[in-house]
Amino acid sequence: MNIFVIGATGFVGGALARHLAAEGHTVTGLARTETAAAGLRAQGITPVAGDLEERRAAVVETALQADGVIYAAQAGEEQETATVQDLTRALAGTGRTLVFLSGSGVLLQRTAGAWSPDVYAEHEAFTPEPLADFRKAAEDAVLAAASEALRAMVIRPGLIWGPGDHGHTSMIYQSVAATGAACYVGEGLNTYSHVHIDDVTRLFSLALEKGRPGGLYHAVAGETPNRWIAERVAADLDVEARSVTPGEAAGVWGEFGALIMAASSRIRAVSAQQELGWQPRHTDMLTMIGEDRLRRLATPSA
Repeated sequence: MNIFVIGATGFVGGALARHLAAEGHTVTGLARTETAAAGLRAQGITPVAGDLEERRAAVVETALQADGVIYAAQAGEEQETATVQDLTRALAGTGRTLVFLSGSGVLLQRTAGAWSPDVYAEHEAFTPEPLADFRKAAEDAVLAAASEALRAMVIRPGLIWGPGDHGHTSMIYQSVAATGAACYVGEGLNTYSHVHIDDVTRLFSLALEKGRPGGLYHAVAGETPNRWIAERVAADLDVEARSVTPGEAAGVWGEFGALIMAASSRIRAVSAQQELGWQPRHTDMLTMIGEDRLRRLATPSA
């Protein structure tokens, strides 16, 4: 297939572009700068100049020339909403494929570090997180477009981990640099369902191959409460693991980071397994503990 990846210079989009190119697809990636374009070329990915603001028309034009389009950008509310609207309108009736990368953050619960018993399969109802209302609306717009002769799908992973991630384990190492301790919020029993980046890219391949129009697919391999992560980081660095209040957490990770580190977001991958035959191969996020790149995050800046 000729596949256009929007977000090809990011963590997830970049992994997707490389994975699909390795599978033999012709991959084009969106590049906002010449530096980004050069990076894509070096990976065997054809860059297309454009962005989701002033040059969004170039994005849509490239999408119309592709067999499949993957939206994996981490854009702001206005850019994402407008881009999804333009893509679904332009691709309607073409029979092409559009896969939208979302995330389990749409259903996170603000538990202040407490455990939540709530866990959701793909089509179970939930109350969206208000800050992610625009993302849930984008999901709905993509799924609705499947009724207009567009093979539109949504993939909703949990917390994605792997080489170069910026997830909870990374953030807890960073807390050591800020406080001298491996921090968690409250009881630290809150948990995100997690999945390795390689398992996410395989799910996209399966969706491109045999996903159904209107398909919604979760990606999850396991769960690890934040306190467990902090205790393992503390042992790795020979420091203490310490609970912080939500207010203290904001001083460590910023307001948004503190929200994420105090919340729960739990999902089950029922449709992904039953419809696509997807199974995760990496199930233990704690295998990252001790990586050099993570230990460097624990060193205070000069």
